Amino acid sequence: MRVVIQRVQSASVEIDQHQVSAIGPGLLVLVGIEDADTEEDIAWLSAKIVQLRIFNDAEGVMNCSLKEVGGELLLVSQFTLHASTKKGNRPSYIRASKPPVAVPLYEKLIARLEAELDKPIGTGVFGADMKVSLVNDGPVTILMDTKQKE
Repeated sequence: MRVVIQRVQSASVEIDQHQVSAIGPGLLVLVGIEDADTEEDIAWLSAKIVQLRIFNDAEGVMNCSLKEVGGELLLVSQFTLHASTKKGNRPSYIRASKPPVAVPLYEKLIARLEAELDKPIGTGVFGADMKVSLVNDGPVTILMDTKQKE
């Protein structure tokens, strides 16, 4: 799984000019799923997202996690995170999982994040043409890949 994690003041998802999800301060997480992803990837990634210390403490130092600050989370599927631009100018998405594989993993990631945060999270709609809006805070943007674990 690949994710782009953005610390936000607010974020929302709109489909057909209808808002389907919105959060206040917290994290917007864009997630790309590939066939090699497993429940082990979900466990590692969800723990990292929830415990990542990228929120300011009382001294203004990034020392607090999403859970510690009581922030919200918006998870949006994004197959283009697995784009290969190695050849030519048109990206290839061959590594991105098709819905029969990706949807169950996406749903398990949602459930795991909700369990770790002990509250519901916001989501996009898998496979939909979404308009994602955000007010990036910092900006703080972090990339993670469960296959590299850097």
